[in-house]
Amino acid sequence: MRGCFTWDICSGQWAEQTLKAFKKDVDDATMVRLDLEKKVESLLDEINFMRKVHEEEVAELMNMIQAAQVSVEMEVSKPDLTSALKEIRGQYESMASKNLQSAEEWYKSKFVDLNEQATRSQEAMRASREELNEFRRQLQSKTIEIESLRGTNESLERQLNDMEERHNHEIGQYQDNMAELDNDLRTTKSEMARHLREYQDLLNVKMALDIEIAAYRYLI
Repeated sequence: MRGCFTWDICSGQWAEQTLKAFKKDVDDATMVRLDLEKKVESLLDEINFMRKVHEEEVAELMNMIQAAQVSVEMEVSKPDLTSALKEIRGQYESMASKNLQSAEEWYKSKFVDLNEQATRSQEAMRASREELNEFRRQLQSKTIEIESLRGTNESLERQLNDMEERHNHEIGQYQDNMAELDNDLRTTKSEMARHLREYQDLLNVKMALDIEIAAYRYLI
């Protein structure tokens, strides 16, 4: 019983230590999730900022091209320059569109990666929380079992102490009775020896009297 009780205490201590370790894992997972959320928010802000800057740059470039085009169109004698500016404008628009698309694709890719990391972190945290709850239930069950065993152990110890006290009391009484019987036996032996001596003395006297009587009868 005591060995079982000790094992349950050790099991309870192990469960408490494991519970603390899982609490730390959950806290770490929570910190990772919060950090990823901050990164996602920062990335979204950066995307919006870059899009705004790019749109402003494109707008400024378009204004410059339009201003140059108006200036060129006023010079009727230079039609080739107007055509060249249109071509340059088309190239800049194509380049700007490609750059914007490339930037958006890169940021979308980063955003997807961060979302996947956040999802994995949330799943790991959810699994850790479920395992933590399971360990908490096991710990509660072990605690109840330990308390029950502790009560049983205390009851058995009280019974054992009572039995030891009764046993010691009975042994004391038995020893007292043995001592009294030993004294009675010695007294009885002494009295028997005395009675035997008295009987032997009486027997000797009787024998002497019998001899005297026989002699007296013989003489008569």
